[in-house]
Amino acid sequence: MIREKERQAVSGLAALALLLPVLAGCVYYFVQAVQAPNVPLLLGVLLVAVLSVVALCGLFMVSPNEGRVLQLFGSYVGTVRQPGLRFANPFYTKKHISLRVRNFESARLKVNDIEGNPIEIAAVVVWRVVDTAEACFEVDNYENYIHVQSEAAVRNMATSYPYDAHDDKQISMRGHTAQIADHLKREIQERLAKAGVEVIEARISHLAYAPEIASAMLQRQQAGAIIAARQRIVDGAVGMVEMALERLDRNKVVALDGERKAAMVSNLLVVLCGERAAQPVLNTGTLYQ
Repeated sequence: MIREKERQAVSGLAALALLLPVLAGCVYYFVQAVQAPNVPLLLGVLLVAVLSVVALCGLFMVSPNEGRVLQLFGSYVGTVRQPGLRFANPFYTKKHISLRVRNFESARLKVNDIEGNPIEIAAVVVWRVVDTAEACFEVDNYENYIHVQSEAAVRNMATSYPYDAHDDKQISMRGHTAQIADHLKREIQERLAKAGVEVIEARISHLAYAPEIASAMLQRQQAGAIIAARQRIVDGAVGMVEMALERLDRNKVVALDGERKAAMVSNLLVVLCGERAAQPVLNTGTLYQ
């Protein structure tokens, strides 16, 4: 595995300050050699001029958050990260690698969750190159590699969790976004480590049931919500009935036998749990007949 080696390059301004006077001198002596024919001087001037022009090819620019991977006849030499005008061996090839933070959104993938329900899912991945040598030499095209492997990680993650959970103990993609994002980030990072890439963040950007089952799943969600609401209403109603009976007994407002208590509990539950407002019936007679 090829690891990055940071290389310190010579300042390009210093090299330019040296080469420009040499080229100017070559022009001057070339004119002198032509006016007063001097073949050895002319050949020497041409040789120095050619070497100076070749040396100028060693100048290159490095922008902030950018790296230049240097190779000499196919061999990796090092990476220059210092921004500014730099100078290196003119025979080096200098490949540009961006070190800036980048992001992309995957395509909407159609996969089955752990329960076999078809869903549509997409994710946003924020990443950057941290090892230019691995990005350049370990994979063929690191940007395409990142896109393909990220989509594969999203598919694998989606098959490990249900779209929606039926209880709070089960982790679901819709109800536990933080845990899902953390899992997705780890899985993508494992796949991209060999490409010299660091995954900064990965989050689901689109999550929905597939169109063919969306209506059925919506009905199931509505039924689950109704059941949960009814359960909470019943729990509250039972608590209120218990509190009413306890206070009546404690304050000795009225003494009720078992049958009357059962009737009172039934009436209170009907009032508290009913969907419509109760219609009261006033008893103008005595409590017992």
